[in-house]
Amino acid sequence: MADYHDDLRLAHVLADAADAVTMDRFKALDLKVETKPDMTPVSEADKAAEELIRFQLQRARPRDAVLGEEYGIEGTGPRRWVIDPIDGTKNYVRGVPVWATLISLMEAGEGGYHPVVGVVSAPALGRRWWAAKGAGAFSGRSLLSATRLSVSKVSGLSDASFAYSSLSGWEERGRLDGFLDLTRSVWRTRAYGDFWPYMMVAEGSVDICAEPELSLWDMAANAIIVQEAGGRFTGLDGTPGPHSGNAAASNGLLHDELLGFLNPHH
Repeated sequence: MADYHDDLRLAHVLADAADAVTMDRFKALDLKVETKPDMTPVSEADKAAEELIRFQLQRARPRDAVLGEEYGIEGTGPRRWVIDPIDGTKNYVRGVPVWATLISLMEAGEGGYHPVVGVVSAPALGRRWWAAKGAGAFSGRSLLSATRLSVSKVSGLSDASFAYSSLSGWEERGRLDGFLDLTRSVWRTRAYGDFWPYMMVAEGSVDICAEPELSLWDMAANAIIVQEAGGRFTGLDGTPGPHSGNAAASNGLLHDELLGFLNPHH
């Protein structure tokens, strides 16, 4: 089995560098924010963090490709780093601490690219999560002071905690009825949003989560962390991995029920 320890260590170094940039500008009164063509905000910190990560990857892994939210794809080959410099930009620009830098390494394999390393760093929360293929998922301050993660053992929907991002996305895609039926069937719901529900599934503090529209850079790091913690990560159609344009994550025990509510064709 391949050993991804060096790649994981590098991902932590990249996250440290990004944290320094993003925290420096967090809550800055003169933070510059632009609107992208899809009407989502992007801050100077998003761009600066991705530029820095790309620069460091170019030096450390010159043969690897890089795909990032702000600057697209560069390079080719069987290894591809996937970057979301700030997941939760709307929170970031309003001073809400729930945002993170997502860094994943994907490798070409059967059926396309698969995440083999993931780091999710949320410096304003003081939290970081990571995983490497076959090596488990962890949370902590650093590689040396870490706690191993494992998903919950909740096996009934009526006992489950369900996390999501917003109602409007489900409504826009004609999936609101199933979503609301699910919320009525579970023990509790919370809209924590963005990367955080997936990390809570990996930690076992939330049992199921789902989002109706996502990009690969929103999901690659989350997917490997959830899977290495013993959970399942698929599209709403049940396709494993982060390529479906939407996501459902669970402790595994509740996954089929989750998909049944959110995908009428499942």
